[in-house]
Amino acid sequence: MMITTADFKKGLRLLMDRDPYEIMDYVVQTPSARGTATLVKAKVRNMLTGAVFDRTFKSGEKFDEPDIQIRPVQFLYGSGDDYTFMDNSSYDQFTLTAEALGERRQYLVEGCPLRSVVFNGHVVGVELPQFAELKIASVEPSGRTDTASGSATKQATLVTGAVVRVPLYMKEGETVEVETATGRFVRRIR
Repeated sequence: MMITTADFKKGLRLLMDRDPYEIMDYVVQTPSARGTATLVKAKVRNMLTGAVFDRTFKSGEKFDEPDIQIRPVQFLYGSGDDYTFMDNSSYDQFTLTAEALGERRQYLVEGCPLRSVVFNGHVVGVELPQFAELKIASVEPSGRTDTASGSATKQATLVTGAVVRVPLYMKEGETVEVETATGRFVRRIR
C-alpha cells in the first residue's frame, strides 16, 4: 500500500531509504505565493537506529508501507545496558540495548506487557502501553513546589529512575499511574 503526505499522522510508519521511520509530529505549510508547492515538515524517527530528525516533503509525495509485525512480549529483566524480553507466543527471548530503547526504558518493570516491533524478521524496538503503574522511590520535600502550572506539585523519582511531578500529598512507596508518552502523572493507584 502506498502512503502519501495526505495520510501523515502521529505514529504513522513509512519506508524511506529502505529503513522504517515513524512520524513523531508534522506540520503542513501552505505558501501564499502562486506556483509554490505545499510542504509537509515532519519530525521522524528511524526505527532501526532511534535517530530523530526533521525532514521536509512535497505535498503528494509517496512512500511504501514498511513490512512491520507487532507481537505481544513481556519485559523480563535488565542487566547493565541490556534489557531482555520474551515473545509471549514463541517464548523466544531477545535483548535490546539501552540505546535502542531510549527514554522508554524508564517505564519498564519486570513482567510488564509490551508489544515488539519486528521489521524484516528482526525485533527493532518495543512499544509501551499508554499508561504504566510505578512505585515512588523518593519524593522531594514539600517546600520546593511548582505552582506556575496552577496546581501545587513536587518532584518524585520512581523505582525505574523516571522523574515525574506529583501532587503534594503523594508519599514514598505509593504507586502512581504515569502516561508513558509524556511522562505525566495521571492518578494515584489505591
